[in-house]
Amino acid sequence: MRKILLIISLVFLQPTFAKGVYQTAESFLQNNLKVNQSSNSSIWINKKRKQVITDILQHPPRFIRVKYWHQGSKTAWILDEVGKEKLITVGVVIENSKIETLKVLTFRESRGWEVKHKFFTHQFSKVGINSQHQLDQNIDGISGATLSVRALKKIARIALYLDKQR
Repeated sequence: MRKILLIISLVFLQPTFAKGVYQTAESFLQNNLKVNQSSNSSIWINKKRKQVITDILQHPPRFIRVKYWHQGSKTAWILDEVGKEKLITVGVVIENSKIETLKVLTFRESRGWEVKHKFFTHQFSKVGINSQHQLDQNIDGISGATLSVRALKKIARIALYLDKQR
């Protein structure tokens, strides 16, 4: 009986364990660009950029500038987007207008946490955007994580768009 109760409690508590910080921004930047968090540049969101980002997000952005980091031909972007109700923080590394790395840094939702796994994020490797700011490769979704998947795709599109704007 105790084993059954333990299994049932683990099934219901799993989403609670999924929330959290998987990697700090500092660690992400250090691992991918060998730079620290304070050595950033910024790109201001002018009227044209705001319109493109609004079209991607399907709501106005909450920011007027975006910080990014660069080392040689690589840039790193740390962006947030709402999944269902809470922000998901994602780090994106871009080289030559293609995603090199996309990683969920912090996940705050109670559902959709499967997007943090490498089997999902690996799909973004070598993805770019076309002239309509759409991803140039298909990203397979995850059943039960639709809103989290959409959030990551939006973040990827914004990072690729802003990388071309700098």
